[in-house]
Amino acid sequence: MGLYDSVLTLIDLRSFSNLWYWIVLAVTWSIASHYVLGVPFDMVLRARRQGGAAMADLEAMVDLQLRRRSGIVRSGGAWLVGLWAAVLTIVALLGFWYRVEIAQALALLAVPLTLVMALSFRLSTRLRTERPRDEALARRLTWHRLLIQIIGVLSILVTALWGMWHNLSMNVLGA
Repeated sequence: MGLYDSVLTLIDLRSFSNLWYWIVLAVTWSIASHYVLGVPFDMVLRARRQGGAAMADLEAMVDLQLRRRSGIVRSGGAWLVGLWAAVLTIVALLGFWYRVEIAQALALLAVPLTLVMALSFRLSTRLRTERPRDEALARRLTWHRLLIQIIGVLSILVTALWGMWHNLSMNVLGA
């Protein structure tokens, strides 16, 4: 087996039987549940434990992220939503209508992440209008993280079941 075959094996587009896809899936959901509204969750834990300056840092970081997200939505939110909807539609059609495996894998990753983005946008809008502070803010971020983790676990479960079904149903031996 030469270098060319080794490289092609490494970047194989058969997603559900490729270790790299499962690593990307796990890392993606790990990062998604660690950064709640762009704020590292260890800041939330530290603020709850220590209070004082740590809580002030958390509030400042959340305010910064809320202003940042609000600016992005004001400047091009409708265009971003339309573009993302078009991309998701194309990926889903390629994956589940035309049976392109890499598109199925991307759809099974992107659709739940889109749900997380929508819930994060909803939370950021509520936080911007209600302005909770101290423990109330930390509690909201903690509940949002739990919701993200539930979505992530369900997404990994569905992806694993779909991947197993896909791998078992395809003719592995090529006969």
